[in-house]
Amino acid sequence: MTTNPFDLSGKVALVTGANTGIGQAIALALAAAGADLALAGRTAAAETADGVRELGRRVAIIAADLSSAEPVGEVVDAAVAAFGTLDILVNNAGTIRRADAVAYSEADWDAVIDTNLKSLFFLCQAAGRRMIADGRGKIVNIASMLSFQGGIRVPAYTASKSAVAGLTRALANEWAAKGVNVNAIAPGYIATNNTAALQADETRNRQILERIPASRWGAPGDIGGAAVFLASAASDYVNGHILAVDGGWLAR
Repeated sequence: MTTNPFDLSGKVALVTGANTGIGQAIALALAAAGADLALAGRTAAAETADGVRELGRRVAIIAADLSSAEPVGEVVDAAVAAFGTLDILVNNAGTIRRADAVAYSEADWDAVIDTNLKSLFFLCQAAGRRMIADGRGKIVNIASMLSFQGGIRVPAYTASKSAVAGLTRALANEWAAKGVNVNAIAPGYIATNNTAALQADETRNRQILERIPASRWGAPGDIGGAAVFLASAASDYVNGHILAVDGGWLAR
């Protein structure tokens, strides 16, 4: 009988920012594939944890404010303490601040870069040390369409997500031969609380849909399947790749 390469039974995944939206969908998709979950973030992911338990998997909630890199070592240690190992890291936690570039404040710049890039790197580092020692592991970073495009009025977000793509490739170059796969997902326009204002804006919503070949907003679950792929044995020879899940937005 052929083994299912997407099966995550016996694996432990750490997902940041899993209380709602994309992070929640990723956590539940990983649990449905068989993984146990450690959920880290500033807001307790109680609803997500309930969903993981309903899928028959174990779950641990780790309180951590990832606007600073200070707690990242403790987050990884807590995940390992809860389950004895760490096989998968999904760096989903992020933030965005909007303003014209000529008026963008240092405080907003630092807040976005610290969360989206600095904490992400040091989580990769902390998890990577353990994974390299074990000779195996999967790291999935959440990039963005703005890893490829410039955006408008989001200079720090664009800079951070462009850097996430570059960092993903850099870590893959160092760690692929050590058994650790580092890849990223670049979500397109996904219907979540964070995009509610855009969906409610009739003109902007129409413009967005006209640009998407699939003619619909993505659902958080659309990202979950990509995460399972990159977290599983099905992607063992995928390294340093930025997987766009965008309904064809970048192809347009």
